[in-house]
Amino acid sequence: MTTMSLPLVSTCSVDGCSYNHDHDCHAGAITVTGSSSACGTYVHTDAKGGADSTATVGACHRTDCVHNSALECTAHDVEVGPGADVADCLTFSAR
Repeated sequence: MTTMSLPLVSTCSVDGCSYNHDHDCHAGAITVTGSSSACGTYVHTDAKGGADSTATVGACHRTDCVHNSALECTAHDVEVGPGADVADCLTFSAR
């Protein structure tokens, strides 16, 4: 999988994240972490950061997700929002 084919973060509804600009994630890439599908890239601060482009999913640690293949996300795109944690991958779907 090349960086050009990594899934985009189609929307982020997490308020207060440095990378969230008008519900569009501007991190270079996010990491979805372990047991709760949390966005490991979430940073709570008023300072705005990130790139000019929309984030992709760089890595996914949820091996029990149907979209996970070799720790990479194969979904077309993902949504990030409040879930079990303040910022979770809402596209997660158990195998």
